[in-house]
Amino acid sequence: MSTKIFCDIAEYSLIKKFNKKKIVKGFTTNPSLMRKAGAKDYKSYCKKILRICKNKPISFEVFGDDHKSMLSQALKINDWGKNVYVKVPVVNSKNIFTGSVIKELNKKNIKLNITAVYRAKQTQKILKKINKKTKVIISIFAGRAADTGKDPIPEFKKSILLAKKFKNVEILWASVREPYNYLQAKQLGCHIITVPPVIINKIEKFGKSFVQLTNETVKNFLIDSRKSKFKI
Repeated sequence: MSTKIFCDIAEYSLIKKFNKKKIVKGFTTNPSLMRKAGAKDYKSYCKKILRICKNKPISFEVFGDDHKSMLSQALKINDWGKNVYVKVPVVNSKNIFTGSVIKELNKKNIKLNITAVYRAKQTQKILKKINKKTKVIISIFAGRAADTGKDPIPEFKKSILLAKKFKNVEILWASVREPYNYLQAKQLGCHIITVPPVIINKIEKFGKSFVQLTNETVKNFLIDSRKSKFKI
């Protein structure tokens, strides 16, 4: 199974550029990326993105923190486009499982991306709330887990196994830290990996030999030492 590469970005100019790349099969955004991109009006900014990204799947996240506001925002976001996945965090800020929101939206045949997942136990809870036909992405945050010294791989293995009974569910490797994560995601059988633009550029250059890498490294050190006019 091939692992699809999504681009994790909210910057309008970069979405325009990366939407043209065949390697990019979709996009993911979040409120933090939106803020970083300079979005002032969430709805109009998302609609501006959708004027470029008309066909590839794209995730826009709710930022409500309770059942009512999450549901209300999700229904509005869903109406913005047929390629839109509504992104819902697995818990709210009070660590309350958003299962009732997930269940209600899933029943309405709304495509979901359940985000901020770290454990297979969370995947299991999500799967208990959904049907077997409406599309659901479960985003597991590998990099953030690894940053704290925790190995995310066992959680992926368990989650992928749990999701096998659901043809409508895709497991996504989120919070990428290096290009090699793409190969790890492929080996595990992740359906999707979402990657920032800088790492997509590196993935496109895969295939250099160790000999090439050694030569390039040594040459770069030499060039920099000459530019600095170092002497010993």
